[in-house]
Amino acid sequence: MSDTNPTVWSTLQAVDAPALIDYYVETFGFVLTARHNDGDTVAHAELLWPEGSGGLMLGTHRPGNPWTRQPGTAGTYVVTADPDALYARVTSRGADIIRPLADTDYGSREFGVRDPEGNLWSFGTYRGAPAP
Repeated sequence: MSDTNPTVWSTLQAVDAPALIDYYVETFGFVLTARHNDGDTVAHAELLWPEGSGGLMLGTHRPGNPWTRQPGTAGTYVVTADPDALYARVTSRGADIIRPLADTDYGSREFGVRDPEGNLWSFGTYRGAPAP
């Protein structure tokens, strides 16, 4: 895992945040670093991607809050050095594969997954265009 904290975080809200946290840890391999409950809800959780400096924050969906959006509407791309191994991991755990593992015309090897709440995830080797 990276020695630096992320400076950009993806944020999600979930109908069943505890189950989604478990799914991300068990199926994708995220590392849970913080979780704060507020009664039966997850007020805030943080998960880090073990291969880099990316992070994910999530909590239980609470309609009416100023910072709210419908669960299951996010899309996230995650860089992985070994998409074949990750693909084997997620398929062995019954993930909903929406795009099988394949090489792209832009030089990436990647696949797509829909999580249990409907969010779309793409995992691949493409690290983005070089900074100017």
